[in-house]
Amino acid sequence: MTHHDQTLAAQSGSTASGEVPFDPADLFYSRTDERGVIIEGNGIFRRISGYGWSELKGAPHKIIRHPDSPKGLFHLYWQRLKAGKSVVAYVKNRAKDGRLYWVIALAWNIEGGYIAIRAKPHSELFDKVRDIYRVLREEEDQGLSPERSAARLQEEIAKLGFQSYDSFMAAALAAELKSRADLIGVPVTQLQSRFLEMHETILRIRKETDEMTEIFKAIRTVPMNMRIIASRLENAGGPISAISVNYGQMLDEMAMWVREFVDGDKSTFSRIYHSIEHGQLVVNAAALQEEMSNLFEEDLKGAANTEHLDHDRKLLVDEAANFKKVAAQSLKVVETEAARLSRSVLDMKRYVTGLSSTRMMCKIESATLSGSGNALVGIVDQLDNCQDEIEARLARIVEHNTVIQNNTAMLRASD
Repeated sequence: MTHHDQTLAAQSGSTASGEVPFDPADLFYSRTDERGVIIEGNGIFRRISGYGWSELKGAPHKIIRHPDSPKGLFHLYWQRLKAGKSVVAYVKNRAKDGRLYWVIALAWNIEGGYIAIRAKPHSELFDKVRDIYRVLREEEDQGLSPERSAARLQEEIAKLGFQSYDSFMAAALAAELKSRADLIGVPVTQLQSRFLEMHETILRIRKETDEMTEIFKAIRTVPMNMRIIASRLENAGGPISAISVNYGQMLDEMAMWVREFVDGDKSTFSRIYHSIEHGQLVVNAAALQEEMSNLFEEDLKGAANTEHLDHDRKLLVDEAANFKKVAAQSLKVVETEAARLSRSVLDMKRYVTGLSSTRMMCKIESATLSGSGNALVGIVDQLDNCQDEIEARLARIVEHNTVIQNNTAMLRASD
């Protein structure tokens, strides 16, 4: 099928309803100038859109935009591209005959314009986003501006559990490519699978630290209760009072450790998380770029003039290599921060050892106070349970961090 095959264009001028069927293995490709005017496109793009090449070349890319798509989506889409950022989005398009077709689109900057690769979406996340788009479109009909609609889109994305639109992009592209690979029976690359595992693992680490914070909140009243018991025991309560002070200090230090690990963009967790997230996005983008460059062979077969298509094929190969370099840089950060986390956990374990000493001293004091020390028994039991939980969560953090370190080591070895 040649680049200018007019059989791709011939569709009825009447408006049809329904959805354009296409295969999960199909990938759409288009390259535009800085204004969004189409310069190049592959055969699948032309076939599914129903336009001939003479109609697409030189036309604005919005020729295929479906009126049901929220204006806020495209406000955000072009805002990112013009800022030099890649963008991933679910997009509802309209073919020449009026039928719709949905895609997951990846677009990024090149010199003189932009490139977009699109595939058919299938994930559960896609269904959730369609619901968001429907609501946004209704709000736009009631006067919501594109700028405010873009902000509302990000607010709704955040409600799905994503820290930012960047987080959403990485998750959406990963989910769709994994779903697509399963459907067409082709495994994802080692890079993709290892970044996916690291992303799932760092979220587990966050869950453990969040739940550890809840433990600290639950036992924050222990030092106060110990001081109350000490005051009732008068002179005999001196040791209990001293233990409560020591215990409170240790709790403060442990809570600070968790906060410093998790809170803020410069925390160890944030550096690991964002590096994994960005690495996951670019390795999935690179996989799409490589597959698309291979698919160009179909368009090259029998084409009268292959120079422009071969140019785009080589361009995609180079872009994939560039994206992999970015992934390698992210991997270095993950490697460094995961090693820092390993060392940091040792500090936390020292605090836990201090808790063991405090717990033991409480047991000794409760025994020497005979019947008067019964009130301490409940506190000792609480300390036992909480310490066991903290130790278990620390052990799981170490285990999860080891998974991340093993993945970085394997990827570095195969680089």
